[in-house]
Amino acid sequence: MHARQDSPLAQACVEMTAALHFLPSRDRILRSSGRSGLALPGEMPASEDYHEALWEAVPEGLEPVDFARRGDFLLGHIGPGERVLDVGCGEGRFAAELARAGAEVVGIDVAAEPLRRARERHPELDLRQVPAAGAWPLKDASFDVVWAGEVIEHVADTAGWLSELRRVLRSGGLLLLSTPDHGRLRMLGWALMPRAFATHFDPRSDHLRFYTPRSLSGLLDDFGFQDVAVRRAGGLPGARRQLLASARRSRF
Repeated sequence: MHARQDSPLAQACVEMTAALHFLPSRDRILRSSGRSGLALPGEMPASEDYHEALWEAVPEGLEPVDFARRGDFLLGHIGPGERVLDVGCGEGRFAAELARAGAEVVGIDVAAEPLRRARERHPELDLRQVPAAGAWPLKDASFDVVWAGEVIEHVADTAGWLSELRRVLRSGGLLLLSTPDHGRLRMLGWALMPRAFATHFDPRSDHLRFYTPRSLSGLLDDFGFQDVAVRRAGGLPGARRQLLASARRSRF
């Protein structure tokens, strides 16, 4: 779940220069907030505090990166009265837009800090903290739509996470998600710039998974989703781009 909603955070300095573009989103956030980095190895928080530590580095009130584009994609698939789960809801910006569009929204996150912020700004929303691993305290087949914006790349147990998404979707329910695109031109750029490659794929980054249209489509298909559609959106080739995906839970 996005401790930063990929980041509510990166907007302050996204795509300012090519060099900055190649910084991991965590470092972009920390630099934009005047901090030089996360804790040193000897100061790293316990695993249960990891997401809280990430959010402590994020200034309050940042607009999620590519908010307008992702919002248009999301709202274009939602109808009034539908029950929607916002996974990794962060400070609640997308959940609030969904509620304004007439959806019945539940927002979940693994960290308490973004939920505290979201409740201050949007006290009308139904916001819940869930465990970072294991089952969510949500009923089977209880949502028409699940939205996960810039979350899947942060998930260590992808199989368990997707199984929970599928479990809470009703038969034929819709999954919508976005994640950074790792297309050929970006990969070529990293191949030609070893330092940029090492920075982007830094094992200390909170980005754990990296997707192309083919790998994301294949993953969703493997987990029993149907009508899978993945498209690219965003800036010029080589700049920061996104994958926008939709898929249907298989009917039962």
